[in-house]
Amino acid sequence: MAFLDLIERKRDGGTLSPDEIRGFVGEVVAGVLPREQVSAFLMAVLFRGMDESERRTLTLAMRDSGEVLDWSRDPRRPVVDKHSTGGVGDKVSLPLAPLLASLGFRVPMISGRGLGITGGTLDKLESIPGFSTRLPSERIRELVEQDGVAMVGQTERMVPADRILYALRDVTGTVPSRDLITASILSKKLAEGLEALVLDVKCGAAAFMRTRAEATRLAESLEGLANQCGVGTRAFVTRMDQPLGRSAGNWLEVVESVDCLRGKGPADLRELVCCFAGSLLVQTGRATDLAAAIGVASGELDSGRPLLVWNRMLERQGADMDAYFRRLGSDVLAPVVREVRSPASGFVCQVDARRLGEAVRRLGAGRLQAGDEIDPEVGLDRLVQVGDSVCPGDLLARIHARSEQAAEVAMSDIAAAFRIQEAPVDRDPVRLT
Repeated sequence: MAFLDLIERKRDGGTLSPDEIRGFVGEVVAGVLPREQVSAFLMAVLFRGMDESERRTLTLAMRDSGEVLDWSRDPRRPVVDKHSTGGVGDKVSLPLAPLLASLGFRVPMISGRGLGITGGTLDKLESIPGFSTRLPSERIRELVEQDGVAMVGQTERMVPADRILYALRDVTGTVPSRDLITASILSKKLAEGLEALVLDVKCGAAAFMRTRAEATRLAESLEGLANQCGVGTRAFVTRMDQPLGRSAGNWLEVVESVDCLRGKGPADLRELVCCFAGSLLVQTGRATDLAAAIGVASGELDSGRPLLVWNRMLERQGADMDAYFRRLGSDVLAPVVREVRSPASGFVCQVDARRLGEAVRRLGAGRLQAGDEIDPEVGLDRLVQVGDSVCPGDLLARIHARSEQAAEVAMSDIAAAFRIQEAPVDRDPVRLT
């Protein structure tokens, strides 16, 4: 392939044939193309974009660059999953996966680590003592068929093209390309062999897409292409101006997820968990009305059965259950805990998720680059939310830190993330579509 010709054609706004795109992906995986040429191609795509046919071909070629899971067809147990574009305190996957299994779905949830502000799903799971997210595909199939769920990382044989391209996008300023985002997300999800997929596209101060319009365009791109590729998909746009739930930090989010599985936990977290489960019931033909399906999911969540599925999954994936339950019973794991208190009375009118997320990352719960170590015990909990009423001295947040110095540095930034006004504040809906 004369790859320079392809770069120049895309740079000048031209289109590539399916064979050219498939050839590009194949040579990327084979390591034939120089990094600078692949980087130049990614930049050309960022500025010039791809048409629908190019985007579809790229996604499928990336999917087919490695192993694709396959499943026996069973209308009683559809294979489903969920993906989120990520945000501060976004722990939805943790209670959602066992809820879906409890509802009779098969859930091969293959997740990633956080390269944004805070940790990803794998980072949260790996804060559980002994829990293994690195399983071969044969073991993933076994767990999903027997127990209904496995929560794991991408295997070495799945979608190698995405690992290579994403690493280059991360260091060449080409991450924001909607075409490349779409191909990256969907190539991994399509490799799971899904029948249905629900997408959570975040928008707001701490989201990758800051505005509702940007998030809507990405949601439409993802939903449309996934459906074209044979996976029944629905995308929701949800708010990420304040943290989801009342905690941000890997182990702290596990604790909050378990509260949700016990029928408790924050209302906004529960709303999204039940909405996505209800949507998948509708998408797979097991319900016809979303509101009624959300009610079914809510009732199942309150039954206690998803918590049993969760505990079974932890045990089957190697968790030290004695250590896990001891940790759950402890209010504090980090060496230092500091409290941020309200300076005034009134109603919380802003909780700046980006500022809080950056503070959590500096505490050690997130990464600046891929190789950074995560501290599973640090973060924030007992966060107030917009609309809450407070009096002077009331708790706004609790800081969990590795040292007194780290806690002291975080105090001012975290305090500045909250605004309080005298008049009552309406709570904005977490789900926008």
